[in-house]
Amino acid sequence: MNLATPKSRPRTFDYESLYRQQAPALQALVQRLYTNSPYYRKKLTAAGINPGDIKTVADLARVPLTDKWELRNGKPLDLMAVPEAEVVRIHSSSGTTGKPIIIPYTRQDVTDWTVMMARCFNQAGVSKHDRVQITPGYGLWTAGIGFQAGVEYIGAMAIPTGAGNTAKQLEMMLDLQTTVLTATASYALFLGEEIQRQGFRKELALRTGLLGSERWGDKMRRRIEELLGIETYDIYGLTEIYGPGIGLDCHYHTGIHIWTDYLLVEIIDPASGKQLAPGELGELVITTLTKQGMPLLRYRTHDLTRLKVEACPCGSRFPMIDRVLGRTDDMVKIKGVNIYPGQIDHVLQHTPGAGSEYQLILTREQGKDRLQVKVEFLPGYEAADVAAECRQQIKTRIGILADTEAVPLGSLPRSEKKTRRVYDYRNV
Repeated sequence: MNLATPKSRPRTFDYESLYRQQAPALQALVQRLYTNSPYYRKKLTAAGINPGDIKTVADLARVPLTDKWELRNGKPLDLMAVPEAEVVRIHSSSGTTGKPIIIPYTRQDVTDWTVMMARCFNQAGVSKHDRVQITPGYGLWTAGIGFQAGVEYIGAMAIPTGAGNTAKQLEMMLDLQTTVLTATASYALFLGEEIQRQGFRKELALRTGLLGSERWGDKMRRRIEELLGIETYDIYGLTEIYGPGIGLDCHYHTGIHIWTDYLLVEIIDPASGKQLAPGELGELVITTLTKQGMPLLRYRTHDLTRLKVEACPCGSRFPMIDRVLGRTDDMVKIKGVNIYPGQIDHVLQHTPGAGSEYQLILTREQGKDRLQVKVEFLPGYEAADVAAECRQQIKTRIGILADTEAVPLGSLPRSEKKTRRVYDYRNV
């Protein structure tokens, strides 16, 4: 639901004012890290930086970036910046791309994260009268328990079903008349298709979905909304930075608002590390201004996005980032061209008859790279026509020739977690 009118003229967001407001918290963070974190004290000293040198966002350009390998390669609690007695909880990343990252939380960290998550629910119009079904997993992963904390904070009813067991999910959704769904975007699509197959959507009370944990495009969003009869919100987060809930889009759906009273965000050129201006596409870097257990200074998210130049018509005091295009580590290079999954989403937007699901399959034959793109086609369209149009759109918009194949709707795998899009067999 886009509330903007064609005649509206978006205002420019005042980043200079935001950074001035954040400066005292930034200065305090750097001093706190220098005093309490042996790891960061060593890192800053090696870079020739004293705490008093960092006063503004511009000064941050001198500070070395922090990457996930640093969090993985040391001892699990090497970056802890408080005495162990102050740590009340441990979470970890999924470890799907390497050794899991261990994250310690203080009581204040848990409280701050809960407030951010509650802010997401409030922004999505969720109230104490709602019944919220929480399908992400519990345990060491941050998602389930994070959503539940936010639901309980606003006084809504939490239905903590956790991951999997689709038959039970649907039973609870019907019996309890769930009004709000939290899920990965892939699982929301899976649930929607199963509900369509069983034909009981009109018996549901669903109206809203907070979905995320992966990059998902507008075509997938429209498909989920159509299947479930809901308005969807893109929730953003990383385990290393609290978890889900550090940002959400609003009713205008023009970008994801980031909670900058807790976080300082930069966009950098992923190759050079140079800071980029609002509006320029690059990699999102986050500094945790208030985090205690394991504060992070200039953490590379590897997510590709931009700071939105315009202020949101909703009037929020929080700036926006674009929905994530892809990840620097998801990028594939073929025939000298860099390709991100988000570009294929854009192609599907302009391909009549194409569904939201796709796969990129890369192989090497006789020393030459080959790209095959599989897409689903919608009922009422011809597979050959959709494949041909998709091939032309890829050539026009990305600049590369690809073999395209259109397969019936529902043919590509669905997932209860994150859907895998890229299959690179060139070095197998």
